[in-house]
Amino acid sequence: MDERQVITAFGSLAQETRLRVLRLLVQAGPEGMAAGAIAEEVGVSPSNISFHLSHLERAGLVEARREARSIIYSAGYSALRDLIRFLMEDCCAGDPRVVAPECCPPTIVCS
Repeated sequence: MDERQVITAFGSLAQETRLRVLRLLVQAGPEGMAAGAIAEEVGVSPSNISFHLSHLERAGLVEARREARSIIYSAGYSALRDLIRFLMEDCCAGDPRVVAPECCPPTIVCS
């Protein structure tokens, strides 16, 4: 993930509804949720949720798939991992105050 993608992702998350939607989708797991259920859960109108979901999708943080008549949205786990990896890149700089077990989750591979 390059800096431009990171800025786009953080820009997308710098809005309360979109942050709540992404957290909800992370909790929902890979099976995801239909747009209507997401709107109901976060308390916004269907047209409003559509706007926010498209914003998150453009940033790569949300993925959409069609199931019958519904569009199911799920968290873009690979993009989220890349975003975390980008933030934690320097965690292995050798400073023992930074390189602590709680600093780098086991899924982050420091080089």
